[in-house]
Amino acid sequence: IAAALRLMVGGDEEVSRFIDPAVNEEYDVQLRLSRHDREDVGAISRLYVPRAGAGLVRLDNLVHVESAQSASRIDRLDRQRQVSLRAGVAPGFALADRLEALNQEVRQMNLLAEYTTSVSGRGRELERTFNQFLWALLLSIVFMYMILASQYESTIHPATILLSLPLSVPFALLSLWLTGNTLNLYSALGMLVLFGVVKKNAILQIDHMNRLREEGMERLSAIMRANRDRLRPILMTTMALVAGMLPLALGSGPGAEERRAVAVVVIGGQSLCLLLTLLVTPVAYSVFEDAARSLVWKRIAAGGRLFTLRRRVIDIRKSEQPPVS
Repeated sequence: IAAALRLMVGGDEEVSRFIDPAVNEEYDVQLRLSRHDREDVGAISRLYVPRAGAGLVRLDNLVHVESAQSASRIDRLDRQRQVSLRAGVAPGFALADRLEALNQEVRQMNLLAEYTTSVSGRGRELERTFNQFLWALLLSIVFMYMILASQYESTIHPATILLSLPLSVPFALLSLWLTGNTLNLYSALGMLVLFGVVKKNAILQIDHMNRLREEGMERLSAIMRANRDRLRPILMTTMALVAGMLPLALGSGPGAEERRAVAVVVIGGQSLCLLLTLLVTPVAYSVFEDAARSLVWKRIAAGGRLFTLRRRVIDIRKSEQPPVS
């Protein structure tokens, strides 16, 4: 019965092929009842279906046909029925916000345990990418700290440099809000680019401070001199960066929205946090220097030296022991 109804009502997509010699094209031939007969319950009831023995029997002798609402098709995934909901994001909303709204609606439906929901398409890629972005952000901060600590041979100066990173995040988000953009994959990529650019200013300041102090200048004088000397290079590199990002921010064409999100984050974050980082970096440099000289820090350093000294003594004693024959 199901096969007969599928063939006559639903139709068979390809029962034969028609070749048009005029244009040398092939067309699939679909077989099904006409629209008038498909919508007529009486016509459907008069269909004949094969019976177990031999011959045909009318459909109305076997079933009772009545109108009802049902799914036009049934999709399955891993032998389980599924229902797909496809939608687009309206202007003024972000994809992450709409996904959270959908998940909230599903939670309010109180579905049975047999039902499961999942996100596919761009939404799934967004969730997976943001999870990977968090790991990439964490690893980038760790690697930057390790490289800076090895370069400066200090654990304090890398922390002072990396302090400028969280200061740039609010300004980057503010620039996205002012320009009407949303936080998406491309703006998150712009955050990584912004982190690499922002810490450059602090490196210029702290490196020059350390050089001046190595030449015998006092700390306060070195801080004032270094910030005055490095102000012009910092402004020049910032303006050059902003000028280089303007074509991405103002461009049009395919993919312009993605490039614009990256440019807005870099331009807004770097420009707005410039003054704040110029003030916070020397202050943090001085505060962290005082913290390094505090009693607690000296005790920690003394404990580390004592542990190293004891280990060396043990190693010497072990080396002085006569070999066992």
